[in-house]
Amino acid sequence: MNSVCVCVCVCVCVCVCAVGLTGTKLGCAEGGCGACTVMLSRFQPDTQKLLHFSVNACLTPICSLHLVAVTTVEGIGSVARKLHPVQERIARSHGSQCGFCTPGIVMSMYALLRNQPKPRMADMEEAFQGNLCRCTGYRPILEGFKTFTEAACCGGRGRDNGCCLTNGSGDEKLFDDVTPPLFDAAEFTPFDPTQEVIFPPELMRSQSLCFHGDRSTWFQPTSLDEFLCLKWKHPNARVVVGNTEVGIEVKFKNMVYPVILSPTFIPELNAVTHTEDGELSYGGMAPTTVLARTTARRLLGR
Repeated sequence: MNSVCVCVCVCVCVCVCAVGLTGTKLGCAEGGCGACTVMLSRFQPDTQKLLHFSVNACLTPICSLHLVAVTTVEGIGSVARKLHPVQERIARSHGSQCGFCTPGIVMSMYALLRNQPKPRMADMEEAFQGNLCRCTGYRPILEGFKTFTEAACCGGRGRDNGCCLTNGSGDEKLFDDVTPPLFDAAEFTPFDPTQEVIFPPELMRSQSLCFHGDRSTWFQPTSLDEFLCLKWKHPNARVVVGNTEVGIEVKFKNMVYPVILSPTFIPELNAVTHTEDGELSYGGMAPTTVLARTTARRLLGR
């Protein structure tokens, strides 16, 4: 097992590269391009469920990963072992050119499939909002990954009456001799969610963390009362969630924060609850995707 000594504010991208996992690429270094995307998996004691989500490794502090499983592009498959269906489809659909963005795009799709084995096309497009690709124009990437969705693409083969070649919605038949199909979707390895790596049982617990570094101290409480006590004791402490501000200030402005508080594991701040008067109460840590989904269901009466 490889290990590396790091400071409190160092990002995940630097750490995984330091232990030899160089598949995760550092592009913009400020959370804008998605080349460094990895998947985090966390057990939620309040719901007794696993939460899988993609993050920018260039911003995510290594200290925030206490009791969190990190999956990089090396962890899902390789040419030496066997390519994961996500890796296979982006390669065979010509979705990688320079290749620098490819690991991040692969991990965004992988994280989506871990949560939704059969996503909608809209879900897939939303999952790639944080990934930039300057080479492909996205078309081959979307065509290849569309085969994972409910409206699976046949790759121009007209299978299952799901292609404009057969349903009369396009004139692609005129160009059969000019533009051959990108791929034959029937030849792809099926995606089986039951064969994915299991979550480490030793991480299925809740535990507060206090990490003292050379320049900063990182606190990660697990209850709202504990968080408020720490904030009262350290009124000037910076609160870090996505680290989009503090991460940039530390990295590019050389700022130092003696005390940092992370409310990631506080159930009350992650919850979306119904109040007695019929209103919705959103915790400050609840992801915007959860807010949007819950609000939409409420408005639609579901």
